[in-house]
Amino acid sequence: MTILVLNGPNLNRLGKRQPEVYGSLSLDDVEQMVRARAAELGVEVDFRQTNHEGVMLEWVHEAADNAWPVIVNPGGWTHTSVALRDALAEVADGAGFLEVHLSNVHAREPFRHHSYLSPLAIGVIAGLGARGYVLALEYLAKER
Repeated sequence: MTILVLNGPNLNRLGKRQPEVYGSLSLDDVEQMVRARAAELGVEVDFRQTNHEGVMLEWVHEAADNAWPVIVNPGGWTHTSVALRDALAEVADGAGFLEVHLSNVHAREPFRHHSYLSPLAIGVIAGLGARGYVLALEYLAKER
């Protein structure tokens, strides 16, 4: 099984940008955690990050075409991107996806409380830091 892990805008700045909100781990650190757990679970992960919405959409289409489940941390696109929602709808109808946020978006600014993606997701993990990615991986590896 291959699980696609997609990270949206600004996540390449983890460990540098607002560590009091997002933690001190870099995205490379998060990827290493996910890969280590994936190896223990016997699943493959393809871990990617982009600051370009069109690239993200192409990756979601790739997941849909290959029937790959997705773990997505959409960053700011959570609250703004109908295009990403529409692309993920196809994944939701197939292998499914989990939405992950490092911070508890519901304890932050009001505009972060709405997600275009959550109604389509298998589940949402928010506020557990990098551990949220590992929990999402464990769920998909064992339940799918």
